[in-house]
Amino acid sequence: MRLDKFLQISRLVKRRTIANTLCSKGAVSVNGHTAKAGKMLSVGDVIRMPHPIGIEDTPEPEYEVVELPTGNVSRARAETLYRQLKP
Repeated sequence: MRLDKFLQISRLVKRRTIANTLCSKGAVSVNGHTAKAGKMLSVGDVIRMPHPIGIEDTPEPEYEVVELPTGNVSRARAETLYRQLKP
């Protein structure tokens, strides 16, 4: 699954266009390397993203991919697709 699509389905970002913008700015990394929106993810990959606006004083959050869905998922299930490593 593409990185931008995963970020949207897992609800780590609100819209896929926002995920594309973050990736094109070089703000998202996968396994320690800057990643483009089309990067194919696999289970176990670690995603690091910038903070939402206003809370820049803490370390960037990291998320481990736990499951790659085949389609859209419910809001409750979206939180089971990843595991937060750093707050």
